[in-house]
Amino acid sequence: MARGGSWVSLDTVERAPGWYLLDGGADLVFEELAVGEGDNAARWHVARVRGPRVVLLDRPARGLRGLRVEGTAAPGAARLVRIGRPSALLRMLVDGSGPLETLRRIVALARGTWRYGVRVAIADLHARHAGDADATTGPFVASWTLRHRRLPPTSARLLLRALHQLAQEGDDRWRSTGGDPYFLVTREDGASPLLQGGWYRLQGRLQAARGSHLAPSLYYRIAGREQPFPDQLQLPEPSRDGSLDALFRFDGDVTELRFDPAVRALGFRMAGMRLRRLPRPEWMLRLLAGLRDPSGARDWRAVGATLLAMLRALARGRPAEAGSLLAERHAECSQLHLRSYAAWVARYDTLSREDLGELARRGCELSADGPLLSVLLPVYDTPERWLRRCLDSVLAQAYPNWELCVADDASTQPHVRKVLEEYARRDPRIRVTWRERNGHIARASNTALEMARGAYVALLDHDDELRPHALLEVVEELRADPGVRLVYSDEDKIDERGRRFQPYFKPDWNPDLLLSQNYVCHFTVVDTALAREAGGFREGTEGSQDHDLFLRCTAALPASAIRHVPKVLYHWRAIAGSTALERGAKDYAAEAGLRAVRDSLAAHTPEARVEGLAHGHYRVRWPLPEPQPKVSIIVPTRDRVELLRQCVESVFERTRYDAFELVVVDNGSSDPAALAYLGELAGRERVRVIRHDAPFNFSELNNLAAAQCDGELLCLLNNDIEVIDGDWLREMASQACRPGIGAVGALLLYPDDSIQHAGVILGLGGVANHAYCHQPVGVPGHGARALVAQNLSAVTGACLVVRRSAYLEVGGLDEELRVAFNDIDFCLRLRERGYRNLWTPFARLYHHESASRGAEDTPEKVARFHREVALMRDRWAAVLDDDPAYNPNLSLEMEDTASELAFPPRERPRGAARA
Repeated sequence: MARGGSWVSLDTVERAPGWYLLDGGADLVFEELAVGEGDNAARWHVARVRGPRVVLLDRPARGLRGLRVEGTAAPGAARLVRIGRPSALLRMLVDGSGPLETLRRIVALARGTWRYGVRVAIADLHARHAGDADATTGPFVASWTLRHRRLPPTSARLLLRALHQLAQEGDDRWRSTGGDPYFLVTREDGASPLLQGGWYRLQGRLQAARGSHLAPSLYYRIAGREQPFPDQLQLPEPSRDGSLDALFRFDGDVTELRFDPAVRALGFRMAGMRLRRLPRPEWMLRLLAGLRDPSGARDWRAVGATLLAMLRALARGRPAEAGSLLAERHAECSQLHLRSYAAWVARYDTLSREDLGELARRGCELSADGPLLSVLLPVYDTPERWLRRCLDSVLAQAYPNWELCVADDASTQPHVRKVLEEYARRDPRIRVTWRERNGHIARASNTALEMARGAYVALLDHDDELRPHALLEVVEELRADPGVRLVYSDEDKIDERGRRFQPYFKPDWNPDLLLSQNYVCHFTVVDTALAREAGGFREGTEGSQDHDLFLRCTAALPASAIRHVPKVLYHWRAIAGSTALERGAKDYAAEAGLRAVRDSLAAHTPEARVEGLAHGHYRVRWPLPEPQPKVSIIVPTRDRVELLRQCVESVFERTRYDAFELVVVDNGSSDPAALAYLGELAGRERVRVIRHDAPFNFSELNNLAAAQCDGELLCLLNNDIEVIDGDWLREMASQACRPGIGAVGALLLYPDDSIQHAGVILGLGGVANHAYCHQPVGVPGHGARALVAQNLSAVTGACLVVRRSAYLEVGGLDEELRVAFNDIDFCLRLRERGYRNLWTPFARLYHHESASRGAEDTPEKVARFHREVALMRDRWAAVLDDDPAYNPNLSLEMEDTASELAFPPRERPRGAARA
């Protein structure tokens, strides 16, 4: 709100809201409460009016703060004169805008009266009148109808006030001018609350121009609830004809409501919006009929199961329980549908005509001096439908400086030659080589590589599709950093009907993950000289020839020369018989991948062994030096003898690794049983007990012990850990001994065999948290990453192995972080020094989490935790907000780790090297 000016008394309207003429020869400002009654009930809303202007004061002055003169006019010149409705209508119709505009307003008034009633029509006319000054902050501009079926006395009009990034272009035409457009929803009668709690159905027409997706939402506040931010309710995407039909519940009286029609700048139409509160029988029937699976189809199995559960509740005389069961099931299904990949694609990854135009403009600008990209396309007996789709996807590229190098591997189907010749005639950038004999995919790919004249080669399978901006995104990445020699993107699968599913949102460069699976896969662009120097595609690796090439190309590259574009640029065709649809443990692609990884290891670590896993991925068993390196296992403890005994005895009884010592750090135990057991331990072979009487500081305890240890490796182990896998220490030690490896973490399970720790995701929940927490052991996770070893930014200190030299190099754990996040900070400092942290699922232990310390439930503990959060945010904010081992398209909300997808995805600056 602008400062300055003087107030005009509103005493004249204290008892008489209605139509007024506001005049004063200057800009005037009036303020009113958006919701509620009283200065503390809600925020103020400001609307600017350039006089003279007709103003509707639609509620008593208890909801009005006053008027203020702005500009050069004298305060005494301001006038607020009450006028009748006929006079107000006449002034709004003929207000100096010209005869054509007057005619338009008369037509709009008549049409609005016919469609929505006289009140809404007059409100729309008033919006046009006030909107001449400022279309985005004028008064009421549209309306919803709020009613109860067969209860006319409770009907009311909900008026929409365009508050931000919205401009009206016609009767029902609007334009969003940015990414956060919204209306404020108010009641025409000024009644409070705005809406009563209950189930509602919102219907109307909301249609984006030119096929763009809107992603509408409601934001609301509930009476009596402390809410720093309003709740969000994501509405379903309107159908192709613009029909919007949403069913939802407010769990209390609504005091404030905001409607966001879109999440991007676009044009749209909005009309006939109606919000209706449903009686119990109707909402129960509609909920039951609305149970759907993630694809959006009606889930009859869920309908039957839910109906049976409701009938049982009703039979027990519990109707409220029946309604709750139905509501919970509907919420689960709605969340699955609204948070599904199809919903994500519709909201954030569907290109409109405007988007395609902008991409084409960027492509033309780059092509003037951009590199030539050679798309390699080996072809063999491709079904005509998919071959045409593949070729069309190349022709549709926004970046025009490309060539398509097609190598036909002696196809036997006549349509293949016909189609390829047709496309070669259509565009001279398409060149075809006809191989005389079938040589399989590796030889055909080498033929295409020989044809390449571009500085970079892009790999494309003959039945897959590129996104229109695939080459453009890669070239922009190359231009941002000329030192980049390999670029890869995210990908998804596409079925015969063109439906996208099963995305793989990948991490940045992750060499250990590449040994476990071909995560780079599609879409990949490689420096042509690098691909040729590596020997091209190797015969004998058919089915995994790309994986084999990537392993050889990246072996000599620094991390800074490999770049990941976190966008889906490639659709992998999933049809019967394709690897995209199903990959077994013993298929030819898995066997070829096994050979590729084995040969890659032989080049630098010949003692390493690789094994195929049941799900089509790989495990590398790394060699241990001879003799075995000594591991100093550090266990801080205090009292809780039953936990310590379980931990220590499980280490000695189950660990199949001899070269270790156990260093127990007693942090002031006073329990007689604990002291007796500590005395017993002090006399045992390979055990030392260090006494440290001081306030608990996890970092200090481990640093104290590390300074007195002589093991080549350190193992930080909580006293609430229980060993269940005898090879745990061998696996972790063999990983930690590898050059370049920093901290190594394990798979930790709760006693019920659900996951407690499968690595750490930075930013999850604000700072960092565990991946796949509480999910069942064996869950594959996104891209099956929960089943394979890989590099992660951090692992938990509850069970962590690291070389002692690396531990001391970074100064151990930060003792300023006494309890929380000291392990995360330690891992990030290792990473900052160039070490790669690693998580392995092949070391399994139970974790009885924080059993000896208890919950963070005292004011002192909460205050300490907040200090540690602030320190981490201050020190590591950039990496916490964009974990290179994660993906900006995946969620950082704790409750969303199962759905995984980020709504909305996070933006990442282009061209930043992320080792």
